Amino acid sequence: MELFDVYPLYKVTPVSAQGIVVTDDKGQEYLDFYGGHAVISIGHSHPHYVNRLKDQLDKIGFYSNAVQNPVQEALAHKLGELSACEDYNLFLCNSGAEANENALKLASFQTGKSRVISFKHGFHGRTSAAVAATDNEKINAPINKQQKVTILPFEDLAAFKTEISKGDVCCVIIETIQGVGGLDRPSQEFYQNIAALCKENGALLIADEVQCGYGRSGKFFAFQHYGIKPDIITVAKGMGNGFPIGGVLIHESIKASYGMLGTTFGGNHLACAAGLAVLEVIENENLIENAADLFEYFKEKAASIPQVKRVKGMGLMLGLEFDFEVAELRKKLIHNQHMFTGGASDKHVLRVLPALNITKENLDQFFDALKKELA
Repeated sequence: MELFDVYPLYKVTPVSAQGIVVTDDKGQEYLDFYGGHAVISIGHSHPHYVNRLKDQLDKIGFYSNAVQNPVQEALAHKLGELSACEDYNLFLCNSGAEANENALKLASFQTGKSRVISFKHGFHGRTSAAVAATDNEKINAPINKQQKVTILPFEDLAAFKTEISKGDVCCVIIETIQGVGGLDRPSQEFYQNIAALCKENGALLIADEVQCGYGRSGKFFAFQHYGIKPDIITVAKGMGNGFPIGGVLIHESIKASYGMLGTTFGGNHLACAAGLAVLEVIENENLIENAADLFEYFKEKAASIPQVKRVKGMGLMLGLEFDFEVAELRKKLIHNQHMFTGGASDKHVLRVLPALNITKENLDQFFDALKKELA
């Protein structure tokens, strides 16, 4: 049997990793400024993370959600404490797509409605309703197009008012900082108006924090820069530092019932141990503050490169916009400078999504390499 060929692959075979250093099968070291789509939040093979997983595996790795699991409860309490979202309840799952799928389903249950509003260049996952809310025709199969979704541009408040006032919208889902779409984010006025209009029209607001959450923006959640309070928050990528885990934070005003949501693997003991380790490292190493501080340093360094037209994003969820397509630059950074970076659907944007515990010296290395390839 061969693998189903859906990924265009760089000819690099990582075999080990520590911090932001990834080593391939030939012994070549690479600096990781992408973290596998913002997944590596506390660095590869962080010793506290490794020990947490080993200790848990020695005890119990998995049992179903039919029994009590104190590790789930510990994760929920720690997440509520660090995120200042203690008035939410946590449903655990396995991925960002699954988190968004459950959030959309929950909103439909709560409101009795079925239409979703999402936004241009948004990405919410590859499952049924989540992919229908994603602005990418290439990954929407005919079966996905049965969903009722209206995709609107950022900042078109008139169009948003028109659609939400029709009375059939169950929820609005929005990435506070777009990932795949290219690091765009709504203005303060637009996001605050969205939140207010959702309340006025009986629709739930879902903050998709799958990529931009977990300290990456310089606050625990990126929506916290906007002074709004979503009904539902979805998380995943940085939550487990590479271990598959996702979650839905559900405001306590939304009541649960047995069987409403469910998962086989979600919230297993090993996943929760990974999640706890990440939160403990974020707290103990002040990584949210580090992300905020390095954003300012990143902007200073980027200002010295004339080819950079704009810095997008915030914290350590960053994009460099050029007036040329960056695919060839990414290849040169990998093969000549031995650095991983990311692309976006906006082909002029180079994405930079490193672990939250990188240093100014690491950013100096990145910009020195970038200057060499742009010379």
